[in-house]
Amino acid sequence: MIKDRFFDREYYISVLEKRVSGLLEGYRQNIAIIGDELVGKTSIICKFLNRFYEPRVVTLYLELRLESLDSFARRFSGTLLYNFLAKSDYAIKEDLDFLMKKSERFIPKTVEKIRQILADTERRKRNNVFTELFSLCESIHQETGKYCLVILDEFHNLEEMGSKSLYREWSKLLLSQKSTMYVIISSMKFKARTILSKNLSLLFGNFEVINVEPFDIKTSEEYLDKKLQSSGLESAFKDFLVHFTGGFPFYLEVVSESLLKHSQNKLAEILENLLFDSSGILNQRFSNYLKRFQGASHSNDYISILHLVASGRNKVKDIAHMLKKQMSELNLRINKLLELDTLARTGDFLKINDRVFGFWLKFVYQERLHSLTFDAKNQKERFRRKLEEMMDEFYRSAQRPVIDRTTEILRLFENEVIQVEKKKIRLSHFREIKPLEFRNRRLKAGIIGRSSESLWIMGFKDEQLNEEDIAEFARECRKYRHKLQRKIIVTLKDIDANTRLRAMEEKIWTWDVNSLNQMMDLYSKPWVVV
Repeated sequence: MIKDRFFDREYYISVLEKRVSGLLEGYRQNIAIIGDELVGKTSIICKFLNRFYEPRVVTLYLELRLESLDSFARRFSGTLLYNFLAKSDYAIKEDLDFLMKKSERFIPKTVEKIRQILADTERRKRNNVFTELFSLCESIHQETGKYCLVILDEFHNLEEMGSKSLYREWSKLLLSQKSTMYVIISSMKFKARTILSKNLSLLFGNFEVINVEPFDIKTSEEYLDKKLQSSGLESAFKDFLVHFTGGFPFYLEVVSESLLKHSQNKLAEILENLLFDSSGILNQRFSNYLKRFQGASHSNDYISILHLVASGRNKVKDIAHMLKKQMSELNLRINKLLELDTLARTGDFLKINDRVFGFWLKFVYQERLHSLTFDAKNQKERFRRKLEEMMDEFYRSAQRPVIDRTTEILRLFENEVIQVEKKKIRLSHFREIKPLEFRNRRLKAGIIGRSSESLWIMGFKDEQLNEEDIAEFARECRKYRHKLQRKIIVTLKDIDANTRLRAMEEKIWTWDVNSLNQMMDLYSKPWVVV
């Protein structure tokens, strides 16, 4: 059992600790933490705050919600004063009037400013309220020499409080405030990146963006091993759970908690309870999420697009054909789903960001929608059958060599375009794909794919990849005279920075297991879990 629900994530916490140390040394770097909902952003902050102790820093953590400006002003002021007094010997309570009275002795000018701000908001004077609130941190620094760490969770909700000049005011402060560090957090990735690139893009005082990702395969396996160490769950089941959850901590926790409470050998039944039953926690979550589209204009279009993508028909041109939509109209609907972070786009492909939600759409929601009867038992049996088929497909795929599974993916290429690290790459339709044998001690097996335009040469290595492997592979590729070569080495191990750099110099792509699984996702194939 994991007594502390927090697991891994030390990298993110170390970055926060390093940046706060920099603040005290005169180097202020603001941070934006961005990631999908349920990926663990708030857990990282909570763990950091629980470990953090520095008498010279006043911390302020606020979860932003839909509220009035007056309510926000009171919460911001109260939280700031509470944390200012928290390091003193005073017995304190969560009452703003009490906190102002106690704080007056130490920071009278700051408390006076708070009273003025609250009076202004009560009189509906909204001009410069955010400027005045955020300036309280500098006021504390001037009166005490203390620094402030301001953490705003789901910061984009500030927009809903009616200030048209919010970002313009804030930008000016970011340039001048040297003793205040901001950490802003958002689950609205598309919106947050837009704000950071357009509204808060500054020459000085800008935000370092930290993208919080789900657990990788190794960390997911370690989590399940520790969580389920006494359950006796077979390793094949654990591998399937890594694939099914995509490494999202929330889903790993929900499923593993259910496994501990019930028979560990009944994984299909547990997933059925969570996803299909009306009382299942995941079924309720996804049903509520989908309500944001129901009743809205073009709601049928949005839900149809999501279902098609979840079902593996995820190419934009195919969706336009199936929905009988003009590309211009379809792109309007897709862009809305991108803005909501429901979908992600890579070239010609669309992908549902939450893979468990995608599974629920495909096997639960749409099945119920198209059912001709209200026979819940019959629907449940169909769901169980499809779930078991998906699990069997995963187990069968896991037994196949990676080179065979990669060849299968190459055969599906139809000249689509994908986007990898801001580069657009065409997936050529190959007229010939055949095995390739390398006559050297480092690389044994490979694949060669020929199209009318290009030649793909792929090498595979089970062990750790190194710079010598890159050099040997480059020499092998030079034997082929085709001008448009795509050179790729596939390894299931982590790739160190020096090896990646050498590969870049030789214009060789390096695919690790994450890169491979991104391709598997695009073509709706089970993950490679090692």
